Amino acid sequence: MTRQVADSSLVTLHFRLSLPGGGELISTFDAAPATLQLGKGELAPGLERCLAGLYEGDRKVFEVAPDEGFGLRQDRLVQRIPRADLPSEIELAPQAVIEFSATDGTKYAGVVVDLDDEDATIDFNHPLAGKTVRFEVLVVGVC
Repeated sequence: MTRQVADSSLVTLHFRLSLPGGGELISTFDAAPATLQLGKGELAPGLERCLAGLYEGDRKVFEVAPDEGFGLRQDRLVQRIPRADLPSEIELAPQAVIEFSATDGTKYAGVVVDLDDEDATIDFNHPLAGKTVRFEVLVVGVC
């Protein structure tokens, strides 16, 4: 009997994430499948909703809009930070990904988008924010 994906299922699947016009971003189809616990934030909520109701063996392709996938770009998440306020061990270079720690220990990343002698401009938006993505899945197993 094939099992159906529910909101809190443990799902083993192959997936491919790409931009609609091409440009594969990540794929497990040529590797081991991924196992994800739905409802735990391991996958964007809109991508999880695509899986809900699928059965083991189903293969589907979804177009996921920015507000359902990785969010809309937010100008407030692009910040100029004085170089003096950044840890000295961080190597600053354009397009470098820098990891930061919040006061509660949560880790988050930003991309250096501009540098000058005094400041670094860092974009804390998800790299796919504001973009429609193509989400292809093959459900291997459901628990």
